Amino acid sequence: MLSPKRVKFRKVQRGTMPGNATRGNRVVFGDYALVAMDRMWITNRQIEAARIALNRHIKRGGKIWIRIFPDKPYSKKPAETRMGKGKGAPEYWVAVVKPGTVMFELGGIEQSIAQEAMTLAGSKLPIRTRFVARADFELGA
Repeated sequence: MLSPKRVKFRKVQRGTMPGNATRGNRVVFGDYALVAMDRMWITNRQIEAARIALNRHIKRGGKIWIRIFPDKPYSKKPAETRMGKGKGAPEYWVAVVKPGTVMFELGGIEQSIAQEAMTLAGSKLPIRTRFVARADFELGA
């Protein structure tokens, strides 16, 4: 599972996620990408499930880039606990994803195989996703 080696603060506030992605919203490394259409926190387990789905489908044929990283701790209080007594312990890590964020990139394979692999990976995620090619971005779509 992905998680930071160390962080400045153990617990963070939830925050808000207004607007669209202004960073990490272009295909940079590969030829094809999986782009988020909704805003949500993506957990480290969901990222790992999507990565495994991509790897199994392309059968080590190309290269995969994971463009999101879970660097926000999600804290949770134990079940059946009374209110108060502070914030709960960190349970797992999440990545903040906004609409337009490029989550995964693929390179070195055919477009049909890449599209099938990205569809499989997108089905592992709790948000709507879109398959894009680098050529689409260069045309200004």
